[in-house]
Amino acid sequence: MKRSFTGLTDPGLLRTVNQDDYYIDPDGRFFVVADGMGGHAGGQEASQLATEAIHACLDKHWQSVMPSDELLVQALLEANEAILQDQQNHPERSDMGTTAVVVMFRKEQPLFTHVGDSRLYRSRNSTLEQITEDHTWVARAMKAGDITPDQARVHPWRHVLSQCLGRKDLQPIEVEPLDVQAGDRLLLCSDGLTEELSDAIITSYLQPSLNNDQAAAKLIEAAKEKGGRDNITVVIVEINQAGHD
Repeated sequence: MKRSFTGLTDPGLLRTVNQDDYYIDPDGRFFVVADGMGGHAGGQEASQLATEAIHACLDKHWQSVMPSDELLVQALLEANEAILQDQQNHPERSDMGTTAVVVMFRKEQPLFTHVGDSRLYRSRNSTLEQITEDHTWVARAMKAGDITPDQARVHPWRHVLSQCLGRKDLQPIEVEPLDVQAGDRLLLCSDGLTEELSDAIITSYLQPSLNNDQAAAKLIEAAKEKGGRDNITVVIVEINQAGHD
């Protein structure tokens, strides 16, 4: 599948440090967004360590016979290990961690995986669908029917992650197939975007009338206009036409 893509990150209006990070493979093979947490330097370090480790692992084994789902799991495990190692070397960063969302186009099947609350969306025919399910206490409570979606949006615990990279007790990583077709747009983003913008607003900027660069810039601009309380990162991947990798 032919793809066009772009990425953009912004510290937002209140944070002095940008703890988000992203990586776009120049050939469009894989895309990563990470949102770090843990102290002034910790979050920034964790997200960078994660994107670097994921990128390095996927690059190294891309041509191998390793199945794609195993490769993605391996990449996230190596990212987790890199952060744990850094925590050991720098005890002042022992509480750092990061989310990660990754989309990979290898062989015939696009795949995705994630840890934490950075999200993957798919925009198709002017309809936005959230593909990932947040690894948060609030998402679990909502799934169980204990709270409503409206309550979840403003819940004081909505940022409490049930999973992140940088933890010894990392849960098994799930990799899932991703259905894409020509005309789809994928959005990988940190919660600095989704905290500020409704699905309707996000959808409005993913219309065909805006190219990827314009859409990314306008999404970040809109999130800042709504408050920009956190770092904001967006990666947009447009599926242009059918074909084979």
